[in-house]
Amino acid sequence: MLKVKVKNMQSQDVSELELPEEIFDYPLNEHLIYEAVKNYNANQRQGTVATKTRGKVSGSGRKLWRQKGTGRARVGSIRTPLWKGGGISFGPQPRDYSYKMPRRAKQNALKSVLSDKFRNARILFVDDMNVSSVKTRDTISMLKNFNIDKLLIVDKKENSKLNLSTRNIPHVKMIDFTEINVYDSLKYNYIMFSVDAVKQLLEVLTK
Repeated sequence: MLKVKVKNMQSQDVSELELPEEIFDYPLNEHLIYEAVKNYNANQRQGTVATKTRGKVSGSGRKLWRQKGTGRARVGSIRTPLWKGGGISFGPQPRDYSYKMPRRAKQNALKSVLSDKFRNARILFVDDMNVSSVKTRDTISMLKNFNIDKLLIVDKKENSKLNLSTRNIPHVKMIDFTEINVYDSLKYNYIMFSVDAVKQLLEVLTK
C-alpha cells in the first residue's frame, strides 16, 4: 500500500490515505494510453458531415441535348458530378465513428495515467471540497493555496456549489468520479481527488 498526505482546502496536511499499488503504481503503457485516447476522440465525433450526391442536387433530369450529331460531348444530366453545381462523387456521408474498447483495457490505461501522474507528484487528495459560496472569485483564491495550473477536480456530482463556482475558471474542470477518463487525465497537468471520490473510484477499478 502507498501512503499519501490528505490536505484540506487551505493546502494543509490533515491526515493520511492508503492507496493500492496495483492502481497507483501501475507500469506505464503508452500504447494502451494511445488506444484509449483514440477511442475517446472517436466516440466524441458526431459524424453528421454530408455532401449531396447527384440524386440529391436540385435540377432537371432531362437530357440536355441529343446523344449524337451536335459536336459536343455527350451528357445525360445537369446534375452530373463533372459539372459545377452538380453532385459530389464519393463524398462523406453521415456515419457513426464510435466503437467499443474492452473495459479492462480502458481501466488499465486509466491506471497507467494515474500512476504516472502520481509518480510525478501531480495528484492531490483533499478531505472535503465543500465550498460555502458559488462565487468564482472565492474558489479562485482558494485554489491559489495549491499553486497549481490546469487542474482537473474529481468529486461527486452532488457538490453543485463547487461545480458552479469552477465552470467559468479557465483551465479548471470538475467532473464526477464516474466520468474520469484518460483524455481529461492527460489534458490537465494536475488532478485533485476528494477522499470520497477516490475511494469510490478504487472500488470500481479493483473489481
